Amino acid sequence: MSSFFRIIKKHKKSAARLGLIKTAHGRIKTPAFLPVATQATIKSLTPEDIKKIGFEAVLCNTYHLYLQPGHKIVKKLGGLHKFMNWPGPITTDSGGFQVFSLGFALEHKVGKILNKNRFKNSNNNQPKAKKQKAKLVKINQEGVTFSSHLDGSLHRFTPEKSIKIQEDLGADLIFAFDECTSPLADYNYTKRAMTRTHNWAKQCLKAKKREDQFLFGIIQGGPFRDLREESAQFISGLPFDGIGIGGSFGQNEMKETLDWISPYLPENKPRHLLGIGY
Repeated sequence: MSSFFRIIKKHKKSAARLGLIKTAHGRIKTPAFLPVATQATIKSLTPEDIKKIGFEAVLCNTYHLYLQPGHKIVKKLGGLHKFMNWPGPITTDSGGFQVFSLGFALEHKVGKILNKNRFKNSNNNQPKAKKQKAKLVKINQEGVTFSSHLDGSLHRFTPEKSIKIQEDLGADLIFAFDECTSPLADYNYTKRAMTRTHNWAKQCLKAKKREDQFLFGIIQGGPFRDLREESAQFISGLPFDGIGIGGSFGQNEMKETLDWISPYLPENKPRHLLGIGY
């Protein structure tokens, strides 16, 4: 682990730290913000622009690249680094966010970051839990079936398939397949989704074959403290290279969630907070 990530300096009065991640395509000094190259490009910017601005790494989207142009084509062309002419480190997400964005996000009309101002006219000013069955995705214990946002065709993602796609894309840092729940999901559904995520995490570890990629597990549990703590302990106990913190939050709950799980995170591994561009 020390050859992949090391802590350079810790803050004496907080949990803040400076770190260094080493990959086959260069280093990432942490903390770092990764601009999102959804379909292997940062909109309106060239790779040279990104380097000039000062970014060391970018994040690409597994689901979108799977649909267009296809992971097999990207692999045939030499992987993402050659495909997008980016020499530095690349991260790919698992496709798990599309479980939410193509499902409950559309059904509940919410984003990952819940804007409670939308509910000011309700009786108790609190968002209410919504129905727990989305129309455009079908989720079971084995994986997720998506309706493509491009043409409506059906596609199936399993933990094994997510890892295979990410290995074909060739990113340096990859993520385990997970279920990102809606911020309006109730406790029981969130717990079931967390258990699925934990099972999928173990399957992803078994499926991974490439040794030049580093795999991050993802903590879930929504806005519920006991679930977040349980998930943090479970994922931290598995032999992942890094820890991802996923799921959905209220606008003021993100720091609280991080405070809950921080004591359970392994000190010697990097941490990635997913999807906080909002």
